[in-house]
Amino acid sequence: MAAIGKIRSWGPVLVGAIALALFAFIAEEAVRSCETTRNDQRQQVGQVLGEKVSVQDFQKLIDEYQEVIKMQQGQDNLNEQQLNQVKDAVWQSYIQTRLVENEAKKLGLTVTDEEVQNILKEGTNQMLLSTPFVNQQTGRFDANALQKFLAEYKTQQATNPQLAQQYQSIYRYWTFIEKTLRQQVLQQKYQSLFANCLLSNPVEAKMAFAGESEESHVELAVFPYSSIEDSKIEVSESDLKAKYNELKARFQQPVETRDVKFVDVEVAASAADRAEIQKLFADYKTQLTEASDPTEVVRKSTSLMPYLGLPVASSAFPTDIAQKLDSMAVGGVYGPMESKSDNTLNLIKLVAKTQLPDSVEYRRIQVGGTSIEDAHKRADSIYNALKAGADFDALAKKYGQTGEKMWLTTREYQLAPTMDADTKNFLNQLNTMAANELRNIELSQGNMVVQVVNRKNFITKYTAAVVKKTIDFSKDTYSTAYNKFSSFVSANQKGEDLVKNAEKNGYQVQTRNDITTAEHYLANIRGTRDALKWLFEAKEGEISPMYECGDNNHLLVVVLDKIHKVGNRALEDPQVKEYVKSEVIRDKKAAQLLEKAQGIKSIADAKAKGAVVDSVGQITFGAPVFIASSGASEPALSGAVAGTAKGAFSKAPVKGNAGVYLFQVTDRHSHSEAFNAKEEEMKLRQRVMQYAGGFMGELYQKAKVSDNRYLFF
Repeated sequence: MAAIGKIRSWGPVLVGAIALALFAFIAEEAVRSCETTRNDQRQQVGQVLGEKVSVQDFQKLIDEYQEVIKMQQGQDNLNEQQLNQVKDAVWQSYIQTRLVENEAKKLGLTVTDEEVQNILKEGTNQMLLSTPFVNQQTGRFDANALQKFLAEYKTQQATNPQLAQQYQSIYRYWTFIEKTLRQQVLQQKYQSLFANCLLSNPVEAKMAFAGESEESHVELAVFPYSSIEDSKIEVSESDLKAKYNELKARFQQPVETRDVKFVDVEVAASAADRAEIQKLFADYKTQLTEASDPTEVVRKSTSLMPYLGLPVASSAFPTDIAQKLDSMAVGGVYGPMESKSDNTLNLIKLVAKTQLPDSVEYRRIQVGGTSIEDAHKRADSIYNALKAGADFDALAKKYGQTGEKMWLTTREYQLAPTMDADTKNFLNQLNTMAANELRNIELSQGNMVVQVVNRKNFITKYTAAVVKKTIDFSKDTYSTAYNKFSSFVSANQKGEDLVKNAEKNGYQVQTRNDITTAEHYLANIRGTRDALKWLFEAKEGEISPMYECGDNNHLLVVVLDKIHKVGNRALEDPQVKEYVKSEVIRDKKAAQLLEKAQGIKSIADAKAKGAVVDSVGQITFGAPVFIASSGASEPALSGAVAGTAKGAFSKAPVKGNAGVYLFQVTDRHSHSEAFNAKEEEMKLRQRVMQYAGGFMGELYQKAKVSDNRYLFF
């Protein structure tokens, strides 16, 4: 009994201990759940229609589209700007596809295989014309060529590994085109269905024709708002609130945005740095002047422009270099020349200048052998046979080649970053061969027997060596700028202090408003993804760490000034308040001028009261009239004029965008074109289709799209 009593005395303590243990368990699970949620969010680039978009899935779409762009443009790599464009295009396409598919599913809209096959057979869709399966004679997509390729693709995968990769690239390109084509057709179906909900008819067509073809000429009296000074208009807080409530829908904020103030320091070469690079270029100039072959001079200088030693078009050179070539003498060296556009110092040596074809058509037979000597002997035999009149195609087939004719343009090789000796030798000879000339070209691994068939578009070509180097700052210059800016940021850890003290420390505060998560850079400075991440996690008034960004030549610090949440922007927002105030002022001016215009029965009366009088013609109901004296388009005036009989004075003053108007209709006539109901209905249908094209914006608003790509890309 004593033991039981003792246990009872400890009851409250035991209950508390158990409760504490349960709370700890629940709290631990809550923390673990929150951490899991955060980890899940870290793998999402966004959300559409409540569905999460994983970074892995989005990256696959980017890779797919990137390969398509490379194939279409013939590029091996895309630069940063092109990659950003790809990311944006993929995101917009993904959202648009999801929104349309969601709506189409509700309506039972689909794109069948039969519909796709019909589009392929027709062969006129613009997307199909960008594929390799276009018949060059008809200019139309050739479905048979596609079917042939698909059949060959399956066999090549198993029988010819060397061609398999090339076939795989084309196959991936085609599957992208087919997928995109289906998406395009589905969207067109939905848009067409939507547009057909808005009907046109002969009555509407006749009214629209009259509104566009009937022109009026008026004597116009204008009381411009500018005749009253803004300072003479009193605006109360109640006026602003009333107007804001009236116009509230205009201030809808569809996505969250943020305003920042920032200080950006761009580090540039000092006077000492410039002196050093000038010394280097003086040495390069001496070497270029003395060198018979500038290849080594350009290579050792680590120039931004490679030297191919080939005659190329002026388009192969940057604009600053190309502009100097024509005025230079062969063998001359120009420079050093500073180019502000790319912050470089430049030297140019013009090695040669000649008229050569931009396009060369040729055919070839590549010759190998058991040894180099054997290849030379075979090539000599082929060359001599051709010189004696042998058939080129027949000889090519004998050696397992087609001998087909092919075109080579300067653009195909002039921007190559490097070039081996064999390729350079081949191109130099091809450029200088005459039409129908045969040559036996010796290469390091064999021979190539070549015949030039045709030469076209003779242009001036230049062989020029260019030493182009960025005017870089030194480590000491960067350290000095870094230490100074770092000290300034450390001494101003509050946003208001940083903004207040920037100018006295030699820095400029800049402003950037309405930044969204869809942007790739902060303040148009490259390499600022970390700053963007900080920005969308920060609170108003916070100051960022100091970032090293750009091309390692920018120092940046950011102050988060304002967060604009999704929804209507408040009246307190400076931009909103300024807009509302201008509308209130305009309304009050209009009220004064409308009162002034009361009782006026003629243009003469209006002029006597201070109106500006003008003659205005070609006023139609179908379009707003532009009034030169007030500098504004006035749709309300167009409507009022159309509703007033010829010879009559306006029934009431018209409140417009830039003034109050009175008028007398002095003439009215119609165009001589006859009314065609079908043509007018077609115009209305096209206009309706344009209106229907705006459906995507409405769907986007309802889809609650979130864009977190800035966290990954």
